[in-house]
Formats: sequence, structure tokens, C-alpha cells
Amino acid sequence: MNNSNTIDVSSNAHLSNHSAAHRMTAKKIAKLFYLETKFEWLKSIRNPAFALPATLFPAIFYLFFGVLMNQHNPQAATFLLCTYGTFGVIGPALFSFGAGLAVERGQGWLDIKDASPMPASAQVVSRLFVSMGFSIIVLVTLSLVAFGLAGVSLSLGQVLLLSGILIIGGLPFCLLGLTLGLLLKAESAPAVVNVIYLPLSFLSGLWVPLSLLPSYLQSFAQFLPPYHLSQLALKVVGQDAGGSVVQHLLILVIFSILFFASAILAMKKKTA
Repeated sequence: MNNSNTIDVSSNAHLSNHSAAHRMTAKKIAKLFYLETKFEWLKSIRNPAFALPATLFPAIFYLFFGVLMNQHNPQAATFLLCTYGTFGVIGPALFSFGAGLAVERGQGWLDIKDASPMPASAQVVSRLFVSMGFSIIVLVTLSLVAFGLAGVSLSLGQVLLLSGILIIGGLPFCLLGLTLGLLLKAESAPAVVNVIYLPLSFLSGLWVPLSLLPSYLQSFAQFLPPYHLSQLALKVVGQDAGGSVVQHLLILVIFSILFFASAILAMKKKTA
């Protein structure tokens, strides 16, 4: 009886929520999206446990491998700029959606937002913009080190194209993070995301070139989405390992569809 009442109240809240959202004007909905994005950004940038690793780790790793251990080889430094750029944009995508969403879900914030008139999609869109904002910061810090200390030289067109590919290429990993955020518990989410993020990056050749890894690991990289995003980035500087742009894009689209479908299933499980 009590469960039934709870379900009825929850259903009525959702119906009321949808009715309220339906009555909103486009201007009010746009303002809700703007405010949700603004406060999601402020929350993320003021959280040192998220902001510092997300923005500084790629540049620090690049400083070691692309500058100090590189022995003044601009070609290798350019290669590593592309791979560490890929590594850098995946981090905010996975942690903002995966760990961040799981923690808020565990604290009950998602239930409060679900009961508000705010469209549910605003939570996803705001995190997507925040992830893209952090990706821009990562690429700027990496570029400062690469151009200032490693002797990398690219045209303005190459810089813009490379940045666009990496920022937009973070979308499949946002969808993967969304799935993880809806499935994982708050206590285990950061650790699980790290367990996925770090090996996935290493095995995709984002830390060291794949040619330095055993042959069976080089073949395995073909099945990992970060490898294909890095290959698109490396095409901009003419250092990719082969394969057409269409092939790499198609594989990333397939992974995006799979991650999107898994996020939908996770959402249905959450609301069931």
C-alpha cells in the first residue's frame, strides 16, 4: 500500500514536472539550460579534486615525455601533442559524467532535479558543455608547453582543425561516462573510471607510441575508440598509422551509438 502510494506520488510528480516543462516558453527553457550549465561549470572549476587533474595532468605528462625525454625532436613532440591532446579531452568527459553523475545520484541531487520543472536533458547538456570547456583548457595548456618548450610548429589552420577534432571527438566518451554515472555507486565510481581511463589510454598508444608495445597489443588498439580519435588527430600533422578518415569516423560513430544505447538502458533501469 505504501509502495503504491509512493509510486503514485512519484508518477504525479513526474507528470506535473512534464506538464510544467511543457508550459514553459522557449526563452525560459533556454535560461534553465544556461543556468544549469553555469552552475555545473562553477561547481566543477571550484572542485580541485576534479579541476586540477583534468587540466594539469596532460600538460605535466607531456612535459616529461614530450619535452624532457624527447631530446629536442620536434616531430616526436608534435606526435605526442596529438596523443596527449586525445588523452586530455577524454578525462573530463569520463569524470564529469561518470564520477560526477554517480556522486550526485548517490547524494540524491538527481532525484531533486527530476522533481523540478527543469528538462532532464539540461543535466546532460550542461555536463557536455562543461566537458568541452575543460577540453579547451587542456588543449591551451598543452599548446603552451608544446609551442613554448618543445619546438612544435603548426599553422593556424592545423591548430584549429586539431582542436575541433579533439573537442568534438570527446562525445563518445561523454556517452560512456554517462552510462558509468548511471550504473556505478558513488563510492566506487572514481576508482572504476580510473581503471577504465588509464589502461584504455595506454593501450591506445596515447602515452607512448604503439610501435614501442608488443605486436599483440598494437593489434588490440584497433578495437579501442581512443586509438581512432588519436589517428584522426595525427592525420592533421601527417603522422597517422594509416586508415581513412571515413574508417576512423565510422568506428567512433559505432562506439557512440553503442554507448548511447547503453546509457538509455541504464536510464530505464534507474527510473524503473
